[in-house]
Amino acid sequence: MPLTPLQALTRQAQSRPEGTAFIFHEDVWTYRRLAQESERVAHGLVAKGVKPGDRVALHMLNRPEIIVAYYACYRLGAIAAPLRSAFTCAELEPLLQRLQPALYIGETALYPNVAPAGAAILPASRRILIDDRARTHGVLPWDVLRQAAPVKLPTPSIREPAVLINTSGTTSGRPKFVAHTPNSLAAIADLMCKHGGMSADDFSVSALTMVHASGIFRSLALIQLGAPFVVLESFDAEAVLDNAERYRGTCLFGFPAQYAALVQAQQARPRNLSSVRFGTTGGDTCPIELQEKATSVLGAPIYNGWASTEAVGHLTFGLRPGPVARIVEGAQIRLVDDHGTDVAHGEIGELLVRGPNVFAGYWGDPAATAENLRDGWYHTGDMMRRGDGNEIWFVARKKDIIIRSGTNISPIEVEEALVASLPAIKEAAVVGRPDPVLGQRVFAFVKLKAKAKKPTVSEIVERVGPRLAAYKMPEDLIVLEDLPRNASSKVDRVRLKAMFSEKELVTGD
Repeated sequence: MPLTPLQALTRQAQSRPEGTAFIFHEDVWTYRRLAQESERVAHGLVAKGVKPGDRVALHMLNRPEIIVAYYACYRLGAIAAPLRSAFTCAELEPLLQRLQPALYIGETALYPNVAPAGAAILPASRRILIDDRARTHGVLPWDVLRQAAPVKLPTPSIREPAVLINTSGTTSGRPKFVAHTPNSLAAIADLMCKHGGMSADDFSVSALTMVHASGIFRSLALIQLGAPFVVLESFDAEAVLDNAERYRGTCLFGFPAQYAALVQAQQARPRNLSSVRFGTTGGDTCPIELQEKATSVLGAPIYNGWASTEAVGHLTFGLRPGPVARIVEGAQIRLVDDHGTDVAHGEIGELLVRGPNVFAGYWGDPAATAENLRDGWYHTGDMMRRGDGNEIWFVARKKDIIIRSGTNISPIEVEEALVASLPAIKEAAVVGRPDPVLGQRVFAFVKLKAKAKKPTVSEIVERVGPRLAAYKMPEDLIVLEDLPRNASSKVDRVRLKAMFSEKELVTGD
């Protein structure tokens, strides 16, 4: 039976207490230290009134406190609810409204995007900042959790939600919360340990943000495996390479755009990366040209992998360039047509997956759960085909979600922000334009109001910026007399995407 995150940490703390769990700014965190700090903070959560099932919002860059906070929530049975650091106040406030967190734990650098949230959503007495400027903001410091008196802690359920990971909506544009339980997290970490190509002898540098699924799942697997890692606050190509050289790192992880940055940084100032065995990339398919260049420059094979926030572990990385993954032994997968019928070998179908590593549902959204999780099968919306042996090839996304540098973007959310912020725009349709480095770039087709002029780039940034994170901002507005529509009178996004390859369309005009 796979170990839950809490059980895995407890086992490491008991069997090898002085073993290195991770390093942050040269500060070495042992398994004993991590377990003790997490237990201490769990007592602090109880002292602040947090109960099993309550949400604890985590709003930080990568740092020890966020790892401690996750395990403290696991220990108590509270639900960790990470918030993306790039989100603006306009994006965070409705999320907090839905979460109704019993506690918010953040850091000063990010707090300005939460500070304006109303007291009815988040009273000052439920706000904690981990750095020494908490008092200047009129909120509580991290030490109130660390210094609380010990209390009897409840036994957490392994079947109730333990973490809610925010992901973009597909039809309504309303972000969803993917709920994972200790059981599903255990299965994910176990499968990653077995099929992720790593061992306890490996050492990695982690720049994957721990408020995203990639960073959360990877850190769980590394701690369960007993493989130490360096924690970087955020991705910085120079820092990744410097630490990989210094600590003789063996594994690299990242999105395609991050590998492009690593290649550029390594070419500008070569490091000794002879210890690196391999690298994996996810979040989006890595262009073959970039994959081969990264392999050449970094001196180790870079492989594509597939996963989703809702399910990780059915597939592992492919062993050749291109959008290929491999089906792990015992994985339950199907490829089906629009009628739910299994397609023939080599035919394209939507990927369905089932197993203990599949999410429990979308928190607070039974309709979306019923639509995407049927009879235990998660309908991924990704179109694939089986290849030779256990290979499976990604073909296309069935959904309209834009994936820019590994991060999902809801077109509807961007469209609504454009229309609401820019008076000149009557209608907007946002699509992703293929990009060899970022995967996709955000572009908007718009219909202007009568006699209105196309907004300038500076006007777009000024007016839309407060509503959207920078990575969601469209890179250009392309003006059309009318937006194309299909037989159902819906905006024809396929037609819009096709326009990018037509000679008469010149962006930026």
